[in-house]
Amino acid sequence: MNDTPTPEGQPVKDPAQTSVESGPSISVLAQYIKDLSFENPNPLSAGAGQNAPAIELGIDVKADPQPQQPGVFEVNLRLSAQAKREDKVVFIAELVYAGLFELKNAQQNDVEPLLLIECPRLLFPFARRVMAEVTREGGYPPLLIDPIDFIGLYRAQRQQAAAAAAGQNAGETPPSEQA
Repeated sequence: MNDTPTPEGQPVKDPAQTSVESGPSISVLAQYIKDLSFENPNPLSAGAGQNAPAIELGIDVKADPQPQQPGVFEVNLRLSAQAKREDKVVFIAELVYAGLFELKNAQQNDVEPLLLIECPRLLFPFARRVMAEVTREGGYPPLLIDPIDFIGLYRAQRQQAAAAAAGQNAGETPPSEQA
């Protein structure tokens, strides 16, 4: 601790430290596999010497408040991978990796970005490891997912929501023109 004693012997808190303590914080209360599925419809396709399959990767993030615990949210990071070789499905892996997070000192406008950017960023390394292990145990090389830009994913999600709202509003008849 970097407190400086006063002549009376009482420590004076560093102002930078005080602002960090009063700023928003995230506590990880738990993290766990919520759902896991691996399908291997053609086990012979795992053989050595074959071309690497094309991988389609899907990513989704959802956050739900826990009504019995104010300030606690469950964040679900869904990863889905489908490997194909010559239009044949090689394997399908789906994982929902979840965490319980407690937010403290967060302003209302900061809650959504914290839940949909920072929380999945904390979960991702563990979900990545699970996906690598399950594909390896399925008889394939481990699926190593590249780092995910959760900020870009969040912005794209916000733009889609804004576009959908604008499209919905454009199709509505203004109240003054309704018969």
